[in-house]
Amino acid sequence: MTATQRLIEELHTHALVIGEVVLTSGATAQYYVDAKRAILRPAGFHALGQLLAEHAVEVRATAVGGMTMGADPVACAALAGGADCKAFFVRKESKAHGLQRRVEGPLLDEHDRCLVVEDVVTTGGSTVQAIEALQAEGRTIVGVVSVLDRLAGGGERIEAAAGAPYRALTTIDDVYPDRPDRD
Repeated sequence: MTATQRLIEELHTHALVIGEVVLTSGATAQYYVDAKRAILRPAGFHALGQLLAEHAVEVRATAVGGMTMGADPVACAALAGGADCKAFFVRKESKAHGLQRRVEGPLLDEHDRCLVVEDVVTTGGSTVQAIEALQAEGRTIVGVVSVLDRLAGGGERIEAAAGAPYRALTTIDDVYPDRPDRD
């Protein structure tokens, strides 16, 4: 089984929740993918790490991260998978105490090539916020990767904001191919 097949299986088995939920965007959906339920298990974490480390090499990333909570386990999986990168997390707002940083982790500099990551993309709003925070600090974004894309237009929005390629490791079509709202 390939790493992609393993990730899809883990997401389908452990992360797919059927039933009405309210998404971050405020929209209502009849299913939810709680990716952390799958990627914080050994098989899902290992598969994700392998895929992200390979992608980090492809885009020559030196740093990997994104908006905190969604990106936290994803960035850590990249490091565990062997990516030769720094990990970082973007806060929704700068801390009011301490160093008052918005981008946490090892300091990023003008030479870093950032791979922005996210667990699940619907509208792309959280990922775009992370991209904008990095751009405000003058960081170079070389790509964006999500664990799963719900195929609701977020990918296009992310790619436009980043000015760099967007890639979903899996989509809702892979994880829930027989969902009622599929065209």
